[in-house]
Amino acid sequence: MSAQAPSTPDPRGSAAGRWRRLGAVSAEGFASGAPNTGLGEILPVWLARHAVPVELIGLLPLAGLPYVLKFLWAPLLDRWPVPWPDRRRGWIAVLQVLLAFAIASLALLQPSLESRSLLLIGLAALVIAVLSASQDIVIDAYRTDLLPEAERGAGAAANSLGYRGGTLVLGSGALLIAGSRGYPLAFLAAGALMLLLVPCTLVAPRLQPLQHPVRNLGEAIVGPVQEFLARTGGRRALQLLVLVLLYRLPDGLLAPMSGPFLVAEGLSDGEIGLLKSVFGILATMAGVVLGGLLFARLGMNRSLWLFGIAGAAGNGAYWLVARADGASLPAVAGAVLLENASSGLVGTAFVALLMSLCNPRFSATQYAVFSGVYAISSRVLGAPSGFLVKLVGWEHFFLLTTAAAVPAFLLMQLLTPWDEDQARGAFDPERDAT
Repeated sequence: MSAQAPSTPDPRGSAAGRWRRLGAVSAEGFASGAPNTGLGEILPVWLARHAVPVELIGLLPLAGLPYVLKFLWAPLLDRWPVPWPDRRRGWIAVLQVLLAFAIASLALLQPSLESRSLLLIGLAALVIAVLSASQDIVIDAYRTDLLPEAERGAGAAANSLGYRGGTLVLGSGALLIAGSRGYPLAFLAAGALMLLLVPCTLVAPRLQPLQHPVRNLGEAIVGPVQEFLARTGGRRALQLLVLVLLYRLPDGLLAPMSGPFLVAEGLSDGEIGLLKSVFGILATMAGVVLGGLLFARLGMNRSLWLFGIAGAAGNGAYWLVARADGASLPAVAGAVLLENASSGLVGTAFVALLMSLCNPRFSATQYAVFSGVYAISSRVLGAPSGFLVKLVGWEHFFLLTTAAAVPAFLLMQLLTPWDEDQARGAFDPERDAT
């Protein structure tokens, strides 16, 4: 695969082109977050409302294994692109149409304790995860190929804002609909939302064709690995992958249990949706905007440190609520607000880190590998969360999720020192051949 091709010049000037690129990144981030974690907001609550045991709900993230394994078929999307409207957006549009119908099909299902019902829901979640993970592959590559290096911090913030917006609008918006009109209509509305994103994809900035596209499947598979190992060395490569795995582990542990915890606190579907779709969206927007501003001043490494501390504090807020005997609605709302704001900060730094580790020649496959490693923490390591709640209770569970941030900080001392600007082993276009 050739070096990164610049995006088509924008005739309205560099400033207009910059905002158009950032707008497209935000819109595609929305498209990624809606099925990826947006459904993660509504499915646990849906199952909890139908008396499915919490330990079984905690296993739901296992249906997200495609997010871990997507690197296996990422080279196929590099090797055989859909050529219109360009090599990335063609696949994005096709996958968004398929996702719309897959999500809407959940309206045909009804949770119960029967094994057949749970199996059908698990299979539907698996199909959606395969399609969503494939969409993520091309969206991540599109963003990495589209943005010049100087725009990556702002692009990470735009992506995080869109991603969290998609998560909250689809997940919490569907909960609001479910609270008043039922879950079948909620899933139909979620599918319609995905379909409405297709025109946004078709009008996004175009990528110029590659001068030297990947010639064969072998090159698409082997090249990304060889380049990453040559650039970082085997030991540092492993350390970077472990950092990617652990940096957002507190999020991965908390996510599948936040909805059931609010149910356990006695909140209605409407109250949960209101907290997440109104207060949550505002808090996330504030966190992402603040993250983008601070990132420009602090740089990569200091942002990773400070935003990681903020993320752990968001989990700690749930611990404080769980400690209280009959916490008030304002206290619960404060925890949700802080968790969403800190998640916006963490997501901004994390996306910028992943982009910095990619050589533009191999952006689709390398980003798929990194995000797949991250998905292990959110999909696999988070799977026993329901059993942890059952074993230690809500208070100690949230304390454990807060302490889960410590291993990442230990690695950051080696890989992202406070007094350096970039992660050690990050791609440098002036140093590393493209």
